[in-house]
Amino acid sequence: MADGPRVVVVGGAAVGSSIAFHLGADPAFDGTVEVLEADLTYERASTTRSAASIRQQFSHPLNIALSQYGIEFLREVGDRLAVGDERPDVGLVEGGYLFLATEAGRDVLAASHATQVAAGADIALLEADGLGERFPWLSVDGIATGCLGLSGEGWFDGAGLLDALRRKAIDLGAVYRQAAAERIVVGGRRVVGVELGDGATVAADVVVCAAGATAARLLDTAGVSIPVTPRKRMVFAFTSEESMSGMPLVIDPTGVWWRPEGDGYIAGLSPPPDLDPPTDDLHVDRAWFDERIWPRLVDRVPSFDRVRVTGAWAGHYAVNHFDHNAIVGPVEGVEGLHLANGFSGHGLQQAPGVGRALAELIAHGAYRTLDLSPFHHARIAADLPVLERNIV
Repeated sequence: MADGPRVVVVGGAAVGSSIAFHLGADPAFDGTVEVLEADLTYERASTTRSAASIRQQFSHPLNIALSQYGIEFLREVGDRLAVGDERPDVGLVEGGYLFLATEAGRDVLAASHATQVAAGADIALLEADGLGERFPWLSVDGIATGCLGLSGEGWFDGAGLLDALRRKAIDLGAVYRQAAAERIVVGGRRVVGVELGDGATVAADVVVCAAGATAARLLDTAGVSIPVTPRKRMVFAFTSEESMSGMPLVIDPTGVWWRPEGDGYIAGLSPPPDLDPPTDDLHVDRAWFDERIWPRLVDRVPSFDRVRVTGAWAGHYAVNHFDHNAIVGPVEGVEGLHLANGFSGHGLQQAPGVGRALAELIAHGAYRTLDLSPFHHARIAADLPVLERNIV
């Protein structure tokens, strides 16, 4: 029987499963791990409805470092998450990101690029004429400069990564239970368990809330507030009559993004604040593509004037309205409670790094390889936002 702490992870998608895997893989951890997931089909999970991309083009060094571990993890996923003779393949494509900027955005892009290069990221800063030569399908009208990821950025199979993390976590001893967490039970000033929808309580010495878009409601039961709400993001799949080689994931100054996917492309656009209410709805509005996305696609890629929409889906961002960065680590005043919330669209790509960090914190009592303390929960009440300029 294990002598160490009983750890309960609430939320079994990519972040929660990464925590479970990294705990099981840490020789210093001698406790037990139970993962509570309301729906083990993951039909509405943000992980499975993500565009499943990874970039190092952030402006904050901590976000860059998380992605650097993330890309290393994805490159080595077959070795890291092998179970017996089964070696998972998440179809990693290092196609790069291309952030475009007008003259008004040049200085911010250049400053972010300097931070990325200083952190060891393989990113090139290109002027408009260089972009036009490299990508003949791209219209650079109104574009002054762009940042292109030459390696270490791209896209992958998000559902495949989740499945591989979960399988390996179970192989290492984690127990997954399909159950809805209704309340975090606190005794005195520490967690003692999690109450389920059927009234049963799972005893715990440590509770990690990785409940995604529903985390705020659950944490309220423990008297903990986070400024995180679910916001809908739609992704549209389409094909084009013309083939365009070497296309990265492009982020236009208008906010429209697109990238290759299979034999076609996918695209999206986050709505402005006045059109972005908290919602549980995942209905897809085709007019969003026709009226908001497609005209901007054609402006930037004239060959997209003849496209056919082949599918669409919607998922949730768990948006942290305070500073759009993750809220990670222990909660002051509630011993044993840890957070992994508010990733604002970055959760899947940051799942490996956050899982490793929280596993270290639980198993060793401190961060060891990457200090995530700037993302601590107390920064919100102290009004100390972490500035990240490259929000998509």
